[in-house]
Amino acid sequence: MVKLPYLPEPSALPGALQPSLGEAWLERWRAQMEASADPAHQDFLSQLDGAPGGARLLESVFANSPFLSQCLTADIGLLPDVLNHGPHWVLRKALEDLKSKAAGCADQAELMGILRRQRRRVAFAVAYADMAGFWDVETVTQALSDLADTAIDAALCGLLTLAIQRGELEVGEPGPGERGEALTASCGLTVLGMGKLGARELNYSSDIDLIVIFDPEKIDYRHSRGVQQGMVRLTRDLLRALDERTAEGFVFRTDLRLRPDPGAMPLAIRINAALTYYESMGQNWERAAMIKARPVAGDIALGERFLAELRPFVWRKHLDFWAIQDVHSIKRQINAHKGGSVIAVNGHNVKLGRGGIREIEFFAQTQQLIWGGREPSLRTPRTTEALAALAERGHVDRGTAEALCEAYGFLRRLEHRLQMVEDQQTHSIPQDDEAVDRLAVFLGYPDPGLFRDDLLARLRLVEDHYAHLFEESPSLSGPGNLVFTGGEADPETLATLKSLGFEDPGRVWSVVSGWHHGRYRAVRSTRSRQLLTELVPTVLDLLAKTREPDQALVKFDSLLAGLPAGVQIFSLLSNNPRLLELVAEVMGSAPMLADRLARRPSLLEAVLAGDFFDPLPDAETLDHELREALTDAQDLQDVLDLTRRWANDRRFQVGVHILRHKGTVDDSGRALSDIAGAALRALYQPVMDDLARNHGYLSGSSLAVIAMGKMGGREMTVSSDLDLILLYELPPEDGQSGGPKPLDPPRYYARLAQRLINAVTAQTAEGTLYEIDMRLRPSGNAGPIATSLSGFRRYYAEQAWTWEHMALTRARVVAGPEDFCQKVTASLHHILTRPRDPDALLADVAAMRRRLHKEHPAKSIWSVKYAAGGLIDAEFLAQYLQLREAAKHPEVLATATQQAFANLAETGVLDAGLAAQLIEATRFLRQVQEALRLTVGPAFDADSLSPALQDALAASAGMDSFTALRDCLVTTLSWLHQVFVETIDHPAPPALKEPDRAIVP
Repeated sequence: MVKLPYLPEPSALPGALQPSLGEAWLERWRAQMEASADPAHQDFLSQLDGAPGGARLLESVFANSPFLSQCLTADIGLLPDVLNHGPHWVLRKALEDLKSKAAGCADQAELMGILRRQRRRVAFAVAYADMAGFWDVETVTQALSDLADTAIDAALCGLLTLAIQRGELEVGEPGPGERGEALTASCGLTVLGMGKLGARELNYSSDIDLIVIFDPEKIDYRHSRGVQQGMVRLTRDLLRALDERTAEGFVFRTDLRLRPDPGAMPLAIRINAALTYYESMGQNWERAAMIKARPVAGDIALGERFLAELRPFVWRKHLDFWAIQDVHSIKRQINAHKGGSVIAVNGHNVKLGRGGIREIEFFAQTQQLIWGGREPSLRTPRTTEALAALAERGHVDRGTAEALCEAYGFLRRLEHRLQMVEDQQTHSIPQDDEAVDRLAVFLGYPDPGLFRDDLLARLRLVEDHYAHLFEESPSLSGPGNLVFTGGEADPETLATLKSLGFEDPGRVWSVVSGWHHGRYRAVRSTRSRQLLTELVPTVLDLLAKTREPDQALVKFDSLLAGLPAGVQIFSLLSNNPRLLELVAEVMGSAPMLADRLARRPSLLEAVLAGDFFDPLPDAETLDHELREALTDAQDLQDVLDLTRRWANDRRFQVGVHILRHKGTVDDSGRALSDIAGAALRALYQPVMDDLARNHGYLSGSSLAVIAMGKMGGREMTVSSDLDLILLYELPPEDGQSGGPKPLDPPRYYARLAQRLINAVTAQTAEGTLYEIDMRLRPSGNAGPIATSLSGFRRYYAEQAWTWEHMALTRARVVAGPEDFCQKVTASLHHILTRPRDPDALLADVAAMRRRLHKEHPAKSIWSVKYAAGGLIDAEFLAQYLQLREAAKHPEVLATATQQAFANLAETGVLDAGLAAQLIEATRFLRQVQEALRLTVGPAFDADSLSPALQDALAASAGMDSFTALRDCLVTTLSWLHQVFVETIDHPAPPALKEPDRAIVP
């Protein structure tokens, strides 16, 4: 008998660049062999020392691979078995032991131990067969795949047995000696191997891509948790049995991310749910993945039935136009180069990098998808077989196919050798030259330079052939790869995202790949996903140019999540590049507008109007426009929806104008206030008519809507609510309304007022119109919702506090019958122009400001409303001076703060220069407030923002830098506060009456 028949000549084994690296391992292993009580081990050691290739083998293993060294020291009988009986025998024996022992395990820990020990034996046997040149790449990958198949099935068998013993599961009783395979074959759960496992092309240290499918009709599950949760638990146990690292290592890393919609679907999926997903939402990249799918464990017949039902999904007889476009759009997102690109050896990823294994696989799979529906001979899962079949059918040049197959074998062998070193799932060449040299020698190269030349030649060859796929159309990839299909992130795509400016490329990849999974309604159709695929590179490039790219993407994702359908909006964006630029700008610079757009994407249609960026029309034109829009209304509900749609379009337009600096804060304030006024006027009569259906009308009587606060002053911001007072006129004689259910005037107008408020605030399919604040009405929240004009006059003559008179300086009638509105306006003028005690007025104003400071302390200078020297101080100054002077000079009255200062200057109450400064300070503070609300929200401490958002805020406020904005704000607040102190605070005597009712700011 030949001694050590499976030990080759020294020249057949790779050497080691640094033999000293293996000395410690070798000494440990030799000591174990020498200390063994088994005489066969002593005999083996003697034979090995005397064999020509013995020393070379030990050096190659122990100096090149810590993992293989661990295998031998953990099982000193392993090397004798391999050299005496051969790698095939060790593989066969390990698989037989797995099948025979798994079902008899007492617990999961014992099962996991058996799996890991047998995997270790196979891992060394396969590595040895590869190193010694006994097996080619195909045999190596087949052996690794056989191990995976058997290990998964054995683990499943052991877990099923334990579940049966616990009484959770019942499986038909197998015949004598059939407990193992027969048990799994009839269990009603199948494990599909995907990717390289499915194609029997498994890597040396690969993870395994799995999909677990079960048929509840075939499973007799008896635990209270139910069959769905039971199968999920069984799947979790299966994953743990395979990939949990113990003292004896692991078996295979497992990955279930190729299952249908992994973000939403459970780990184990009902067969009908899986079929429904693929039939309704399956994507072309999932069709490509299914080319390699194969039942590897469990109920094989169930798996074959499932794949048979999926065959029409994977292999279409007539590949439709949009599916072809989808394949091409995915290809075009890859930054393919033909000639001239720079590929470095050090650090190169031989799987996912340029010229790598993935490019060869994609080259084959895309052609299989296009032609395989009509040509069954192309449906092979193996890459090299697919390339040969494509060449045979004339779809690929034969020389190209042969060259790619040779390169594939070279790169796979290199990949295996990389992974043998530490048993890590790595695909990257080491970064440093010395490590690359060690790898080259481990591969059998006497000269590392030759390895580098060979590798570069293969990578460039693959890259050139791969680039031919992209010659038909321009690239969509922009600065680099942007591929978001498949179960794992493409490293070059992550690098591209990083270079674009995204801080968390992994999260970006997850978000965008989720769109391809069809998780949102808008991306569930093939057509919408194809359109989105074409848009993605541009979208990412535009979002990356915003100040907060990652946050902008989150906002854009919210927009997609809220879309009811995608084809229309994606087509709109595809055909209007400037619109897409605006969307990116909104997402990156105006979160409030972004939220509004996410709630109502149809707002984008308004941007396409030719006059969208023109100055907004005046109030009369807006009224006419809204009346025209309401001509199609059939009932009150239509009026509510159409009014909201019109107002939202116009408010969004103003927001974009602010974002693009189209006009001043005065322009936007007037426009927003006029939009609100038009909406109130449009709702007024339809609401009254609706009330009249039950309660009729009150003859000789009317209701008027008074705008207060920012709306009254025509200084609204993009987030302002409406401060309103509702006044009615009592009829000449006591009486009730007409209609089937008559009401007396107070109740009638209370009902009318409430309905009008509801018409504005109610949530409809088009959202809400405005929030309404009624706290400025007589007696505040304690008062009636609508007040008679005579009662209003009495209240302000006898009861109203000074702060209520101040608030009334901003009152403006915005809706109601014209004659009654004139009466209300006259009453307001009369109240405001009555003589006042100047000392009492001054004391009250000073006291109220101090109380507001106590009740609403400013958190920082960015609380520009309440900060010392902020908008409250400016408004109090204007209101105090108007109330003080209006009796003598009624022309000082103005609802807008800035106009009030101008009027006060014209009458000589204020110095013209001081008034001009007050006007400019007030305008600046309003501009800062508007910018804050548009970009980051109200009352936000801008000093805590990121530099990018600080720059966005400064730009929105019309300043060159955040520092300049902050300095200007500090200066303005300080100056205005000093004016307030000198005008009101210091001269004020003690308050004649301290307000004891809450002050409404």
